[in-house]
Amino acid sequence: MPRPGDGTPRNVTLIPGDGIGPLVTGAVEQVMEAMHAPVYFEKFEVHGNMKTMPTEVIESIKKNKVCLKGGLATPMGGGVSSLNVQLRKELDLYASLVNCFNLPGLPTRHDNVDIVVIRENTEGEYAGLEHEVVPGVVESLKVITKFCSERIAKYAFEYAYLNNRKKVTAVHKANIMKLADGLFLESCREVATKYPGIKYNEIIVDNCCMQLVSKPEQFDVMVTPNLYGNLVANTAAGIAGGTGVMPGGCIMEATATIVG
Repeated sequence: MPRPGDGTPRNVTLIPGDGIGPLVTGAVEQVMEAMHAPVYFEKFEVHGNMKTMPTEVIESIKKNKVCLKGGLATPMGGGVSSLNVQLRKELDLYASLVNCFNLPGLPTRHDNVDIVVIRENTEGEYAGLEHEVVPGVVESLKVITKFCSERIAKYAFEYAYLNNRKKVTAVHKANIMKLADGLFLESCREVATKYPGIKYNEIIVDNCCMQLVSKPEQFDVMVTPNLYGNLVANTAAGIAGGTGVMPGGCIMEATATIVG
């Protein structure tokens, strides 16, 4: 893919989505037009009540390597699969990255907030492995693998190294989920030994949330399993001004990025 800023025209897949999604993506289109940016959008109408992500959308993202996506609503209950999760699995968007920081002119409760939350995006509680054992009893499986845990840990430490970050914090609940979160921590510790110049520490997810709302400036890069990352990223975004103004995206190894 051409380097940013070289002026080469490029196509970007655009999914306006639901709710405020069309407003946000529409604003981006206006900005790009005002800048005369060499960006051309391939727009697709996709909504959260659809059963599957259209094949032509997947092919467009694979071709363009970049997708701007508004939020897609997920119906509550009813066995309807989330299109957001489908997209992550189909494209192996294994890393979700959200940068939460103070913006000039936007007053917040805390100063000096600059947190990057890097979340494993393909497994954990979001694996979607649920079934009814007997009527009235539902079993939902949490899947943690060494491969995915090492992959997200490597991404977090490499991001910290390349962006001159000083610390990586692993968020977990290994005091209770000793095997699943224990494997995640073990993988993070192994990767941490390869980056001696970056400080590494660990924090239990419930204490993490308390620390975030009381002393957010202590955090730098945070690496988390899937569900915890969703909670931590939204908490950190709320501290810095809200999810509507915090940049984020989902990344795959083949350099495709979904921003939204």
